[in-house]
Amino acid sequence: MIDHFSLPVSDLDKARAFYDAALGALGYGRIQEQREADYAASGYGVPGGHEPPFWIGAALPPEPAEASPVGQHIAFVAPDRDSVDAFHAAALAQGGRCNGAPGLRPHYHPNYYAAFVIDPDGHRLEAVRHEP
Repeated sequence: MIDHFSLPVSDLDKARAFYDAALGALGYGRIQEQREADYAASGYGVPGGHEPPFWIGAALPPEPAEASPVGQHIAFVAPDRDSVDAFHAAALAQGGRCNGAPGLRPHYHPNYYAAFVIDPDGHRLEAVRHEP
């Protein structure tokens, strides 16, 4: 149903460092860049992939991007539980805030293993593994 989505960020360099680390822990990487006169963006996906499903972008000076994260929540698929743990640690090391430590969430289903963070712009992110 969804081809791709993007988030506005206030500082693209800071956001790149955060997402490079956090998504890198899940096996994803920055695979495409766009730059126009007044806007720049980075696309993330599977290394070697062509069309990134996840983008971050910012208006270039003199206008900062408007970031309005209230109510937004994005969950990224993790290849295993260790990757969920690594995502959480990498996100916190890059200035993210903990919004739920790695662990089972049996109220969702018995194998729901996830970690939750808030990125430097306030976007709520999750890494999740559904299999044991």
